[in-house]
Amino acid sequence: MADSVRPQGPRVPETDPKVGVGVTSDWQGEPKHRLVAIGDSLTQGFQSGAIFNTGLSYPAIVAYEMGCVEQFRYPLYEGFGGLPLNIELLLRDLHARYGRAVDWWETPLALFRARTLMDRVEDHWERGPGLSVPPTTAIMHNLAVFGWDLRDALSKSANECRNRIDAPKDDLIKQVVQNAGERAALRALPTQPPEAGALTQLGSAARLGEETDGTGSEHGIETLIVFLGANNALQAVTELSVVWSKDGYDDLSRKGAFTVWRAQHFKAELSRVAAEVSGIKARHVIWCTVPHVTIAPIARGVRGKAAPGSRYFSYYTRPWISDKDFDPRQDPHITSGQARQIDEVIDEYNDAITAEVRSARQAGKDWYLLETCGLLDRLASRRYAEDPEARPPWWRPYELPPTLQALTPPPNSHFLAGKNERRTDGGLFSLDGVHPTTVGYGILAQELISVMELAGVQFLRPDGRTPRKSPVLVDFDRLIRNDTLINRPPGNLDSTLKVIGWADEVTGLFRRVFSRS
Repeated sequence: MADSVRPQGPRVPETDPKVGVGVTSDWQGEPKHRLVAIGDSLTQGFQSGAIFNTGLSYPAIVAYEMGCVEQFRYPLYEGFGGLPLNIELLLRDLHARYGRAVDWWETPLALFRARTLMDRVEDHWERGPGLSVPPTTAIMHNLAVFGWDLRDALSKSANECRNRIDAPKDDLIKQVVQNAGERAALRALPTQPPEAGALTQLGSAARLGEETDGTGSEHGIETLIVFLGANNALQAVTELSVVWSKDGYDDLSRKGAFTVWRAQHFKAELSRVAAEVSGIKARHVIWCTVPHVTIAPIARGVRGKAAPGSRYFSYYTRPWISDKDFDPRQDPHITSGQARQIDEVIDEYNDAITAEVRSARQAGKDWYLLETCGLLDRLASRRYAEDPEARPPWWRPYELPPTLQALTPPPNSHFLAGKNERRTDGGLFSLDGVHPTTVGYGILAQELISVMELAGVQFLRPDGRTPRKSPVLVDFDRLIRNDTLINRPPGNLDSTLKVIGWADEVTGLFRRVFSRS
């Protein structure tokens, strides 16, 4: 069970990025690195089961609006849709061969085709061109790695990841890239010169913080974003299994057995991360709270709300299992009580993050809080928007940017759906039901930009010299043009859930995509 139940009810989001504490600063000079990000898949730019579109991650979107995208360094994952398996690529491949739906008599051939694609992806990253890591001596500005939690940020380096990569096995049944997270990390973390291979995410950011341009700045980094902690609870919904942390939660070799960290374990890890961040020479630090993972459409609520006015459905199962077909005796699920416990412990995570920011500001550091948990709550369709009785007093719907409001229909947090090659529902979450679409990442970028403007960060035109007027707004037209799930969804989107459910049943798709090993 969780450590405790919040007697005061669900946490009220913190609306003041300064958490009520003023800081007086007199900055000198110009930091060499304008933006650096530490985090997990949400920061790396993961979409539809793979990391591939890193140029459209939210840090890269922010860098574009800052006028420094040409200088912003991030890793590339080119080839076969990225790591570990791109669900959008799989759907498009099946559509190209079988059209909008896979008929029953085509199922054996479709299964063979899916496994063939998965085998080609596996070969590319384990034995082919993807095996070679491009050497670079420059440390990335986006240091995020999918699947990583607080302990990974503290302990994993390129050297550690290389040691953890097993000899690849060409398994005809479990066709998935082994050690995908470690392989991704070798592109995100420094590997050259050899001694740099010992740097962790935090150590890499600290190294960037030491680099100055001789302009008189004591900080090598202007703005550092820290967005960690989702993977300390996410596996509870991706695996639909609640296993509370115990001894070994801080051990790289043992922590994979747990799907949710107890509050005291999270706080212990967070304090270590915060101590290291405190030592990084960054002018401004923005900490993001942990979203309520139970809102993500990968775990769909069924059998109605547990009670009138409740935030929670009776059960949460895979999105392709309908209320009518759901059977708690055989279908994977978590209960309303378990979902509540997960949210309550995440509230405690966020209380702890808020306390770290407040303490740092009281000590004179220019730290800020971005309430990403409250952001997702305000976007939650089935939990709040469609159930007025469940809304807490503080809840207000999030106002989408005008460009997104003008879309038909406006994006929401439902699982992506379509008909006749047009999107009919969803749009904020990609095809894995966990990670945002490109426009979803744009919303997160916009919220970060607002905090950065509050901090006094100067935003420039693409020429890198001309100041922009406030408020700085994300170019959502650009993001829509680059968001294939919004402007050019797979032709079989009208049967997406059926196809994805079939793929998960026959290949264990989701278990493998979200595996941390």
